[in-house]
Amino acid sequence: MSHAPDELTVEVVGLIAAITRRYTQEAEAAATAHGLTPLQAKALLAAEEPVPTRRIADRLHAEPSNVTAIIDRLESRGLAERSLDPGDRRVKRVAATEAGRAVVADLRARMPFAAAPLAQLSTERREFLRELLQGVLDA
Repeated sequence: MSHAPDELTVEVVGLIAAITRRYTQEAEAAATAHGLTPLQAKALLAAEEPVPTRRIADRLHAEPSNVTAIIDRLESRGLAERSLDPGDRRVKRVAATEAGRAVVADLRARMPFAAAPLAQLSTERREFLRELLQGVLDA
């Protein structure tokens, strides 16, 4: 039996949507300022330090094969470079170049809300929020 959500539920879902919108708009504006797509910017942020391609794929919720084109574009613009992991030559790593790290710094400066959307909440309240949201997903 389906029923209309109560007013409180509508309000909570609306707040979650507003937070997501604000985060997305801020991230898109920061990326656009550098001629990047939001996914390219997110990949570059993930590669501030040398990381395996798999880690970038995890951050983007994508398959490593799908991340290749994004990394290709960052590399062609001189913002990132690939290398082999010295510890395991089968693993490709990606790292922001000096130019890429300058873009990363500017992206972070342009995204104060996205960088710390829960900054107003204590650790205890963030943990409680995580528990509540996980409970919604697990239901």
